[in-house]
Amino acid sequence: MLDATALKRDFPVLQQTVHNNVPLVYLDNAASSQKPQSVIDALSKIDSTVYANVHRGAHWLSDESTALYEESRDAVAQFINAANAREIVFTTGTTGAINIVARSWGEANLQQGDEILLTRLEHHSNIVPWQQLAQRTGATLKWCDITQDGQLDLEDFKQALSERTKLVACTMASNVLGTYTPAKEVTELSHAAGAVVVLDAAQAAPHRLLDVQDLDADFVAFSAHKMLGPSGIGILYGKESLLEAMPPFLGGGSMINVVTEEGFTTAGLPAKFEAGTPAISPVLALPACLEYLQNVGMELIQQHEHELVSYAHERLATLGRINILGPEPSKKAGVISFTVDDLHPHDLTHALDNQGVAIRAGHHCAMPLHQRLGIPASARASFYLYNTRDDVDKLVAAIDKAIQLFG
Repeated sequence: MLDATALKRDFPVLQQTVHNNVPLVYLDNAASSQKPQSVIDALSKIDSTVYANVHRGAHWLSDESTALYEESRDAVAQFINAANAREIVFTTGTTGAINIVARSWGEANLQQGDEILLTRLEHHSNIVPWQQLAQRTGATLKWCDITQDGQLDLEDFKQALSERTKLVACTMASNVLGTYTPAKEVTELSHAAGAVVVLDAAQAAPHRLLDVQDLDADFVAFSAHKMLGPSGIGILYGKESLLEAMPPFLGGGSMINVVTEEGFTTAGLPAKFEAGTPAISPVLALPACLEYLQNVGMELIQQHEHELVSYAHERLATLGRINILGPEPSKKAGVISFTVDDLHPHDLTHALDNQGVAIRAGHHCAMPLHQRLGIPASARASFYLYNTRDDVDKLVAAIDKAIQLFG
């Protein structure tokens, strides 16, 4: 069993008090997680002992930094069970990873009349790049609906697929509703229709085992900052055969083999998609956050979050005026979005912040989903491995106090 109280002691930022000396209760993990001391120490050690620009260096420091950089790539490949490290591209984040696929694979393979299939659960990062691609190529966007309880409507998905569907982009877990999608089934159905599959794993990779070979998706994108790591670094997994055939997205240093006045030739995988100086220290610190997660155990993390979200559902239901969005706890990640009758989410969030409880309010970069739900905004509490039942109790008490305050 996961001991969240003990784990919380590993996270310095969670030990502080805020405002009027009230303890911090951090429940905004879907936006960004906190870092354990081991990751903070790794970043400090990197910057104080081995930092140098990677690749092509002719000195010891660069050699050390380059070796660690590629070891980080190996660690990511092992973490998600990629076939080999050549399938791992370091990016600026999930957004950057999806844009690489849209710009590189999309522009090379889509044309007028082709269809891109999205779901109404998507984050803007898995919507706007495809809208831009459709504008550039003349392709058409189609949308798969959700059920009344916020799950992916598989029957609607099947009906939306056609011989014109060339690409399917689907989240593995909604950042608003927490809904886990049947990503493997989505991939199987899409492949049967001849479509390429892009999975947004930003809200899945930090919370459950991710096996890209078992999923068989063509591309998978996620970010380090949501899984105890530094910001500014993301991962694009792509099947080697697809990445090999794709043209580079950005041009510049590192992605080339030879440059002449007449033109250039590209480097091999994965370098051809990593133009310019990368986020060196964040990449080198990746193994520290992956090691922490593996030491705790991804299955235990998922179980702990399920228990927390179940408890939160029960406690919130006692308040009245609370409208919990999305499916039952067994169908979702550790995310609860909700509204309170006659209380705007932003007012609620400010009231909670004054009590030391950090949640998020707004559309959570998912305007189409909120439009589908018929609401302009929601409040969102999101849990991670260091959150406890006591955190849930403080959340509920703070909401109750806010309701009394606003009447």
